Amino acid sequence: MMIHRTALILGATGGIGGAISRRLLSAGWRVRALTRTDAASLPAGCERVIGDALDPVGVTAAAGGADVIVHAVNPPGYHDWAKVVLPMLGSTLAAAKACGARIVLPGTVYNFGPDAFPLIAEDAPQHPHTRKGAIRAEMERRLRAAADAGTANVLIVRAGDFFGPGAANTWFGQGLIAPGGRPRVIRNPGKRGVGHQWAFLPDVAETMARLLDRPDLPAFAHFHMDGHWDGDGRRMVEAIARVLGDPAVPIRPLPWWQLRLAALVATTPRELMDMRYLWQQPVRLANDRLVAELGEEPHTPLDEAVRVTLAGLGCL
Repeated sequence: MMIHRTALILGATGGIGGAISRRLLSAGWRVRALTRTDAASLPAGCERVIGDALDPVGVTAAAGGADVIVHAVNPPGYHDWAKVVLPMLGSTLAAAKACGARIVLPGTVYNFGPDAFPLIAEDAPQHPHTRKGAIRAEMERRLRAAADAGTANVLIVRAGDFFGPGAANTWFGQGLIAPGGRPRVIRNPGKRGVGHQWAFLPDVAETMARLLDRPDLPAFAHFHMDGHWDGDGRRMVEAIARVLGDPAVPIRPLPWWQLRLAALVATTPRELMDMRYLWQQPVRLANDRLVAELGEEPHTPLDEAVRVTLAGLGCL
């Protein structure tokens, strides 16, 4: 008799939450999705649970019997990050302690500072450069403390900038192109010759799923993905132009000065400006540990990944 594993997804309506939900469902997992309303769109097959990630009692109830809790929830548009991100993680930690589930966290490069650049190992020191990075580093510190105390098992998969289906609130969907129609221009935030790292959401979800199938993961497991390395700073934007085809769409530099002005009055441009340092120097997560564990990293060809992303954003 097949034994179905159960996952609770916090953030199932987002890019990475939706991707891991679909991947686990395809493998026969039972997937619950915690949402604040019943109007949100979910992958087919998800069991909806109405609740709030800020409510530890509600999250614990939703997690009953779960083997895994995927913590993929983020405040939209960077609003109230400092106020709600750590309390939401506290809810997940409480739920994991109560039901014995492993916490899965999609990690980023934000929690590392220039002292770890340009090639970042999994155990590199975390000296973040920004407020958002400091929150990310504190999230991982609390997860490691829980693993060390024996109250939760943890899996962190760190990756570059996300792109893929449902990835509207990303650099790809906000900085490089405008979603909702055929782009008139492709913007490049970086400089020629400065490398940048990208991660296709279905590849991230596949990586997480394969790692969850490993029987010997330690209590605190953390891995880096190489994803799509844009070594010359032009590979991604040229792939977008190539997939869009004729008529040719021009590639132009991102007008950082406009973003700087908008940052004076709006939260999202301010947060994007804080991340500019990641476009001014090559920053790459080294995936040696992941390859040693899985034998290879899941990898969708770039043009195929870009085509899926553009279609999902309504650009094709």
